[in-house]
Amino acid sequence: MKRTFLVCVAAVWVGILVLGPFVGAHEVGLGELAAGDAVASRIIWQLRVPRLLLALLAGGALAVCGAAFQTLFGNPLAEPYTLGVAGGAALGAVLAQQLVSTAVVGGLPVVAVASFAGALAASSVIVFVARRRSTATLLLAGVAVALTSSALILFVQYLADFSRTFRMVRWMMGGLAVVGYREVLWVAPWIVFGAVALFLMRRELDQLATGEEIATSRGVDLGRLRMAVVAVVSLMVGALVAVTGPIGFVGLIVPHWVRRGVGHAHAWVLPGAFVAGGAFLALCDLLARRILAPADLPVGVLTAIIGGPFFLWLLLQNKYR
Repeated sequence: MKRTFLVCVAAVWVGILVLGPFVGAHEVGLGELAAGDAVASRIIWQLRVPRLLLALLAGGALAVCGAAFQTLFGNPLAEPYTLGVAGGAALGAVLAQQLVSTAVVGGLPVVAVASFAGALAASSVIVFVARRRSTATLLLAGVAVALTSSALILFVQYLADFSRTFRMVRWMMGGLAVVGYREVLWVAPWIVFGAVALFLMRRELDQLATGEEIATSRGVDLGRLRMAVVAVVSLMVGALVAVTGPIGFVGLIVPHWVRRGVGHAHAWVLPGAFVAGGAFLALCDLLARRILAPADLPVGVLTAIIGGPFFLWLLLQNKYR
């Protein structure tokens, strides 16, 4: 059953990777690409393939982080943005757009660099406040950082002119529009490193899923595990938000669906979440490009539309249980 589920999800993932570049507002056929059409070649290789690769990486990263956080907090509603890391990243990006929006640092827009720095700053504050304290304190510290970041973002938007406010709001919708492979190559090492690191913690996460007291009695250092998971997720989400902006609910929806197919062992859940999350976000992005074609609907808007009712469904499920 588990292998069948993973094989089916992997087949969908490969199918999206192969067929996805040919879906878009402007129809491009395999014949045009084979004939050496310059416009078709640029659309496929410089626009759609990088965007698709970014979607597969981003969705996989968000889903893996969501699975880890749901186990860490023992809460089925937890997801990568629970700890306010995305809020810190958004604050950094908004400040950069207000102050030096056109600068470039290390080959990346200053907005991306500032977003990554904001995510690291937010996670550092959270870890400092919650060190040697309970998981509940860690969660509350994240909520406090998220609320503070949101308030500061509103303050910066109030001070900005109309054009900059529009760019800030548009960035915070989340999107995957990239040209070339620079952003993909920059974010890929962070995501791969983080996914591997979380997979190496799979046995400790399995123990934690049985309860904190049982995990401690079996030799799990909860403080070290908690800080390690938070640090890895912060790096992954910070690097990702720097490129895509905040894209919510992927880390909430996908892990629940994967657990229904493979159970609760993280040796199966984490790989399954990575593949299923990438496929889910890529499908959402393909759909978002078609809904208002030729306009480009930000994929973060679509995932929020899907995720809101799913969140309510989870609340109702927990109530009835």
